[in-house]
Amino acid sequence: MDQPVSIILPNYKTPELTRLCLRSLRKFTPRDAIRVIAIDNASGDESLEYLRSLGWIRLIERTSADIAGMAPALMHTTAMDLALNEVDTPFVLSFHTDTIVYSPDWLDFLLGRINRDDRIAGVGSWKLEFVPPLKRFGKRIEDGLKQVFGKKKPEYRFLRSHCALYRTELLKKLTRGFGDGECAGSSIHRRLTAAGYDMEFIPPEILIKYMDHLNHATMILNPAIGGRKTAAPKARRALDIRLERFRAILADDSLDK
Repeated sequence: MDQPVSIILPNYKTPELTRLCLRSLRKFTPRDAIRVIAIDNASGDESLEYLRSLGWIRLIERTSADIAGMAPALMHTTAMDLALNEVDTPFVLSFHTDTIVYSPDWLDFLLGRINRDDRIAGVGSWKLEFVPPLKRFGKRIEDGLKQVFGKKKPEYRFLRSHCALYRTELLKKLTRGFGDGECAGSSIHRRLTAAGYDMEFIPPEILIKYMDHLNHATMILNPAIGGRKTAAPKARRALDIRLERFRAILADDSLDK
């Protein structure tokens, strides 16, 4: 690889996930292939101490004053833009601490998809979860009926920030970044497609061969910023079950070096 890929990684009070995410990147990625820029949103906890201990990442620390009055979504997107300002590599990857890689081919796969054509400005997914075909079909029928009867507006789909690889030059030249008041990545997607570039959705059943996204894990671990659904005990139990498959990576502190 001629130049590393910059990875933008916001952090907020998820010590276990932060360790697991970074250790999985370290385990399954060549050391010179990525440059991680982590942004801590005034966590003031063990996750911040962990980030400070890593010599192989660039850490941006925000204070409580920096994020005062911000809703969680804005806190997240403005942190991403702080990191984006420092990116000087051809490609930049937005990432979440609850996205866990488990294949040594994950980065080559993403780069292979975006390098197929210069008109592809970004690759990623809408949601990274496997839904059985029958359930997907039923959901499409349900959503279609709701739209027909005016009970649901058509859903705008864009590359979500849990894993989206972009061409840095286009991202900086043609968009306003992540923190523009919309959901992270939505206006980026709209502006790049309006400029005539392609944004490629990778089917979740393919992308999940390389990584997993532990949906809503940050909110499950921080009930105060989540809703009733993510704060429910069964949500935490389900997350713990999914984390079990990664216990060996989480326990390997040699990956921090």
